[in-house]
Amino acid sequence: MSGLSGFAMPESFTVDEETTTATYSRFFAEPLEQGFGNTLGNGLRRVLLSSLDGIAVSSIQIDGVSHEFTTIQDVIEDVTDVVLNFKKIRFLCDGEVPRTLELKVSKAGSITAANIELDSVTTIINPEQHLFTLDKSRTVRIQIELATGRGFRVADENKREDHPIGVIPIDCLFSPVVRVAYAVHQCRVGQHTDYDQLELEVWTDGRIEPDEGLRQAAHILQEHLNVFTGVVSADESESAELLETDEDRELLRTLLRSVGDIELSVRAQNCLNNATIGTLGELIGYSEAEMLKFRNFGQKSLNEIKDKIAEFGLHLDYPVKELVRKAFERELAAAKGEEPEE
Repeated sequence: MSGLSGFAMPESFTVDEETTTATYSRFFAEPLEQGFGNTLGNGLRRVLLSSLDGIAVSSIQIDGVSHEFTTIQDVIEDVTDVVLNFKKIRFLCDGEVPRTLELKVSKAGSITAANIELDSVTTIINPEQHLFTLDKSRTVRIQIELATGRGFRVADENKREDHPIGVIPIDCLFSPVVRVAYAVHQCRVGQHTDYDQLELEVWTDGRIEPDEGLRQAAHILQEHLNVFTGVVSADESESAELLETDEDRELLRTLLRSVGDIELSVRAQNCLNNATIGTLGELIGYSEAEMLKFRNFGQKSLNEIKDKIAEFGLHLDYPVKELVRKAFERELAAAKGEEPEE
């Protein structure tokens, strides 16, 4: 239970599997020192709501319409209502953004997001979203521009000088997390009851699963806190300049990367945190057998880590050249405020 500076560190991270859905999860972390439940809960809540990436409609252009304060021929809704409906579409995209899609209909009836012509890398989470009602059969053509970002962006910020007349910018709600709630409960450790248990509930709109959203939020917080702990920037490392080859310098930069960079699941990341493994260089010093001895660490997490570090050309129990190893240990010790071992 003892962690850095004698603090109680969370040993248990659990998910309420009975209530978990694709858009909702409830998480528990314990034990925490008194007060840290609120500290972590509030920080994670703010980041979850404001700082995750997403895709949204940034503007539309309706053939024959010059501005939003007008009507579309044979369409029951006015343009402002149509704009609000387009704002509610939830997109996922595996390609580059911004990108443009098109909606072209000619049959009378209710027009939904399912009528949008999608490319091979774009999907719509809520194709049932109503857009407008065409009263008579006639052709309506709308160009839809997608943008990526974080949090919220007002329509004025989506205006571009190269936009032709008739392009209507739209407010963007990028965040895929719609609600976060946390509660702090009393937690018993041995005979002591003055520890915290953090309960965190996350609701999303379907563009991201709650556990992935939580992982991303924790990683964002971790990266921002690195500056206060002196974590080394590999690009600025003095030791890198002393290495003989570009290959060795690149390896050192990789070894100094945070394990948060490899985008692990919450469970696997939590196991590494409990083992105080903060960099790839520390991680590849362990063998598979040693990893499997970690508490709550199983074969599934092991396979996940092996696949992730393989993307960097690494594997567990990786043999590092002596010169690179010493450079890594020197930089890591400096980041922790320790004296390097000779």
